[in-house]
Amino acid sequence: MSRLVSINNTFESYQSLISLFEQHKDKLFGNIHLEIHNFFAANMSTALGAVLDKFTANLNDIHFDYLSPQIETILLKNDFLTYYGKQRALDVNNTTIKFQKLKPTDGKYFKNYVIEELIEGHNTDLPRMSDGVKEKIIEAIYEIFVNAQIHSETNFIYTCGQFFPNKNKIEFTIVDIGIGFREKINRRFGRSLSATQALKWAVQDKKTTKQGVSGGIGLAVLKEFIGINKGKMQIVSNDGFYQFDDNGEDLRIFNGEFPGTIVNLQFRTDDRNNYSLKSEIDINDIF
Repeated sequence: MSRLVSINNTFESYQSLISLFEQHKDKLFGNIHLEIHNFFAANMSTALGAVLDKFTANLNDIHFDYLSPQIETILLKNDFLTYYGKQRALDVNNTTIKFQKLKPTDGKYFKNYVIEELIEGHNTDLPRMSDGVKEKIIEAIYEIFVNAQIHSETNFIYTCGQFFPNKNKIEFTIVDIGIGFREKINRRFGRSLSATQALKWAVQDKKTTKQGVSGGIGLAVLKEFIGINKGKMQIVSNDGFYQFDDNGEDLRIFNGEFPGTIVNLQFRTDDRNNYSLKSEIDINDIF
């Protein structure tokens, strides 16, 4: 029996999911029993879904032996539990950004999903942004998908989000089960960076592993926007953890490794700034 308790967007919660993976990663043709207690941030469905898919790829069966009622409700509303035979519940409060398990070829669908579910779906909740800034944010998030699509060697890309009105924030998360930043960068440049060194490198402007095409602006643009918005960016890859927020950058190492990469973006919804591009307005330049 495995238990997940109070899973939120924290280093400790990511460690819990990594520990779950490490516990069962070598199991074949078995039964994995899981309980989830107290709290589960709905956007973390992405990371849990990725880990559980690694288990089912080894022909294990997943059993949810216990979900606290509030957790079960939110995971029915965001479609996560429909992948495990449950009936979807109606999200009357419109706080979920539904869980999606996408193929790497679903890039066009993903871009529309970001627009409809994140940018427009909660348009009254996100900070006020000009059309130019919206497009820049959409392209930056889309670049995360493209990087997973091109470089990660993943079979699926998982995405989900959650609006927390009482906490004035939206969490939006993208996960792949590919080779991770460390392997990706070290292969491309013949380096031997650690996971944390690779993450630090990746968030710098115009750093890219693409060859012959432009790129490397997505994470840097999001980091700049989040810095002004006073939100948060988190990246988990292999045994590395990177966080950028109002307190600066935080790099840490996990006990064990996540089987891929998690990118979590937190946007503050109580931000009263009005975001515009330099080309759109001459004052209050943002980018």
